[in-house]
Amino acid sequence: MEWKWSDFGCLPEAARRIRETVFMQEQGFCEEFDELDACSWHVLLCQDGEALGTARLFSEQGTDNMHIGRVAVLKPARGGGSGSVLLQACCEKAVQLGAKKAVLGAQCRAIPFYEKNGFQPFGDIYDEEGCPHQMMEKKL
Repeated sequence: MEWKWSDFGCLPEAARRIRETVFMQEQGFCEEFDELDACSWHVLLCQDGEALGTARLFSEQGTDNMHIGRVAVLKPARGGGSGSVLLQACCEKAVQLGAKKAVLGAQCRAIPFYEKNGFQPFGDIYDEEGCPHQMMEKKL
């Protein structure tokens, strides 16, 4: 597997399709794309030229944190380490950009996956379009 970062603020079409498939079609979210896409780095995970997953990374203003978001892997690629590779890519990029910590808002059902990748929960559970989420962090 290999990953490639897009230019700052440029959401690749393959990443858009993956997010539409995973978050809108599979999970029923309506508000997938927002103003943060324009101020994010976007990573695309590929294998043999085929796009498998994506995530975005943006700075939390006024902090040394980088926020990882919209982590999505297509169904056929799940369970094979693709999500962990995406998180690794995001953490490496965050360090390159000077971050001391990576944070993310995890769907509660995915907390064990993020814990396996070194993230720890903090704060209260919150709702996003009817889906419970938990903030998580990892020191870099």
